[in-house]
Amino acid sequence: MEPLRVHQGLVYPLNRTNIDTDQIIPKQFLKRIERSGFGQFLFYNWRFDENGSPRPDFSLNDAKYQGASILVAGENFGCGSSREHAPWAVQDFGFKVIIAPSYADIFKNNCVKNGILAIQASEEEVQTIVKKAESTEYTLTVNLEEQKVYDNEGFELSFEIAPYPKQMLLNGWDEIGVTLNYEDKIKQYELANK
Repeated sequence: MEPLRVHQGLVYPLNRTNIDTDQIIPKQFLKRIERSGFGQFLFYNWRFDENGSPRPDFSLNDAKYQGASILVAGENFGCGSSREHAPWAVQDFGFKVIIAPSYADIFKNNCVKNGILAIQASEEEVQTIVKKAESTEYTLTVNLEEQKVYDNEGFELSFEIAPYPKQMLLNGWDEIGVTLNYEDKIKQYELANK
């Protein structure tokens, strides 16, 4: 995974609540075993009609959001089943950061394990960002080290993150990467306990 320290990106506002993992990545696309290739199916039933043609009324299909890397959504994002494919789809589509008032716990944990920063912000802060991003091409800077999100117009919010997931994201580690940091100690233990 890539380290995430400071990220500046275009914001995509998805002003909906209770977006579940089946809306993020519908079940018919869960047949792959690798982590890549899921981005094309992100929000599939909202983005495409029954013939597979893009829906012009779904905002993510709007050219102004092409290349967005910060997703802002309503409360309870990632609820529903615990499928890890949901953060895979979010990441594969190009989102590195999600900002929402609340998340399903399993989804939020899966985000960290896959290199996505899921920031919890107040409803008021989220709605401020949504309104700006709906009206113009809006960019935010996310500084994980300082735990701040800001724009160049004076908007700023602070967020909380536990030390362990923060270190994982700052260093680009998944759980295997964390374990490999202790490789020498593991080898010493194995040699001593043969």
